[in-house]
Formats: sequence, structure tokens, C-alpha cells
Amino acid sequence: MNMNSLTDNSETIKKPWSICLDDRFSLVHRIKSKQCRLYSLGLSSDDNQFEISMANSGCEVHRFDPSIKSAHIQEGQHLWNHRLSIDWRDPNPAVAAHKLRSRAKKLGTILNEFGHQKIDVLKADMESAEWKILENLILEDIVEQIGQLVFEVHIHWPGFEVSGNDSTVVRYWYSLLKELELKDFRLFHTYKDLLKPQMFLKKEAFNASSCYTLSWVNTRWK
Repeated sequence: MNMNSLTDNSETIKKPWSICLDDRFSLVHRIKSKQCRLYSLGLSSDDNQFEISMANSGCEVHRFDPSIKSAHIQEGQHLWNHRLSIDWRDPNPAVAAHKLRSRAKKLGTILNEFGHQKIDVLKADMESAEWKILENLILEDIVEQIGQLVFEVHIHWPGFEVSGNDSTVVRYWYSLLKELELKDFRLFHTYKDLLKPQMFLKKEAFNASSCYTLSWVNTRWK
């Protein structure tokens, strides 16, 4: 269900960031008891209506964006903004190039620093970094600490630090999606962004999009 169904906010959310409110899974109950936690990963996004709606519903919302002016800013009772970006590796201070991304850390590192064990919803709009981030979450078993994933994925090019011919790239993408399935994540919603170019790996693709929003629920989540 779209977050608009939980709030009285008449302003529509620009993108359908959909979450699963099926009674069989815990999120709807955790929202009602105001015990849920949302992490939102983005890069200079001005569309934060989803985060505001979740915060207004009583969820503890942490928004990560390296363009934020101050290190940590609290907006209202439930919404925090952090001048950090989630990456698939932690920076090495001994490497000069890594100093440029000193505000970027792995999600597992952030969880440890914040003292958080679980995330009810992880929303990510990372402009083609999402594939490597998803790989890191799977390899380090962080994904098992997440109740729902809502990812915007880009397929007009392989993505950051993803290489190989087209078939190799597709197999890599497929392997990540298959790993989610093996960990009992169920895809419950997809959205095709028709405002984006109709491209697939730098080739025109009729009736397709270069950008999709995919939502999964962890069916093991308690």
C-alpha cells in the first residue's frame, strides 16, 4: 500500500514508494505501535514526502544525504537528517582518494555506530550505486536485519564498478535478485518510471524504462 493511505496528507507522493501493510507481516503493527524504523538513502533528493509521511505515522526516520549542510539535523519528533552517504565499502583514511568520500560508509558500519539492530524499511534512491550496495548488504548478511526493501534500480548502464559484457551484467543483476529470493524476500510491487528514457544497457528498449522501483518484504521478518 502507498503511504498516502496511512495519512491525512492530501499532497500526493511524487513516486509510489510502496510498503507492504499485510497483517501477516509486522510493519503495519509496528507502525500502529509507533515502533518502526525507516532508513532512507538518497543523493540530493528533494522528494522527501515519503519520509515525512512515515514520520507523521510515528516511525523513527533516518534520512542519509551527503549534501545536507549540518552533520545531523532533527526535524520534528521522528525525522533525522544525516550528512552521510551509504556506500558498499568504508573509506580508508590512508588512501588519499578515499578522503573525498569520507562521508560515505557501509550500512553495517552505520548500524553499529547508531546502535540499531534492525531496520523495518530501507528505501534507496542511489542513482546507479544501488547494485553494489545491495551486493554488500547480501554478502555481509545485513539484508537479514531489514524488514522491507524499496529500491530504485537503474538499468540504462551497468552501474558503478560493475563491468563486463551485457550478458555478464544481466547475470550479475539476476544473481542479486535471486539471492533476495533465496533469503525469503518476496517482490510485492514494481513501478516503471515512464518519465525516464527507454534504455536498457545503453540501447533503446521499446515499452521499457531505464528506471524501476522494486519493493520486497522479508517474509521471515518478525
